[in-house]
Amino acid sequence: MKQKVALVLSSGGSKGLAHIGVINELEKNGFEISSISGASIGSLIGGLYAMGKLPDYTEWVKKFSKKSIWDLMDFTVSSNGLLKGEKVFTKMKSFIPDMNIEDMNIPFTAVATDILNEKEVLFSNGSFYDAIRASVAIPSIITPVKYKDTFLVDGGVLNPIPIAYVPRTKNDILVAVNLYGDKEDKHKTLEIKPKKNRYDLINSFTKINHKLINTSNNKSLGYFSLLSYTNFAMLHKLAKLNIELYQPDIVINIPRDSAKTFDFDKATELIQLGKSISRKEIKKYLK
Repeated sequence: MKQKVALVLSSGGSKGLAHIGVINELEKNGFEISSISGASIGSLIGGLYAMGKLPDYTEWVKKFSKKSIWDLMDFTVSSNGLLKGEKVFTKMKSFIPDMNIEDMNIPFTAVATDILNEKEVLFSNGSFYDAIRASVAIPSIITPVKYKDTFLVDGGVLNPIPIAYVPRTKNDILVAVNLYGDKEDKHKTLEIKPKKNRYDLINSFTKINHKLINTSNNKSLGYFSLLSYTNFAMLHKLAKLNIELYQPDIVINIPRDSAKTFDFDKATELIQLGKSISRKEIKKYLK
């Protein structure tokens, strides 16, 4: 019998493509993923796997270029965020139809954040796309989702690695993929330097605020850089505390500086990164 795995996939933007490599490596080593929970990109990848559509998504995302990413960005003048976040899901629905979570092949839970009441909202039934749209709503970047009498944002805000919410089965082991791992040597990670071209998200959105948002050096931080560093520091600490609390059997730490939020054009490299790091951790566990 295959060893069953309760898999937890953290939030973390495009670094979440490493989740695909982890899943592939777990299956390659004879593990059976019996349940999944995820936040933000972790909920997207986890849900696609649970519904049997991860290969379709992987084939699609591997073709991404900076231009194709730009073409999927639906900018808005809303004060709640820069992107509506609908265009990418409309495209996905053209080759991956929606499905109710309760009808998926394995138990799956997506986590979003009720920002007004400061609590987590769990989706273990209902529309996959409705759940994922809420779970990936990065504050100030992707507009929040109106839900009942409140608003939902990225699940990673309160729980970047939702270990408590993965369904468990008898004799399974707990595997957590943390996209906020410690930084590694720059030569060993996918350090992606910003390029000043027309497909740069912020630079293209408003030239007026270019200096305010992008200016950053070793003596000062630009506006966007300051927000990013603050956010990552918070999420890194939350993820670390959660891992220490629940003590997973296998923890796969992806360096938090492996990629930036929208580096989906680095899919092949990030998937390979997930494979290589998980391979080492799986070997340690099997020994």
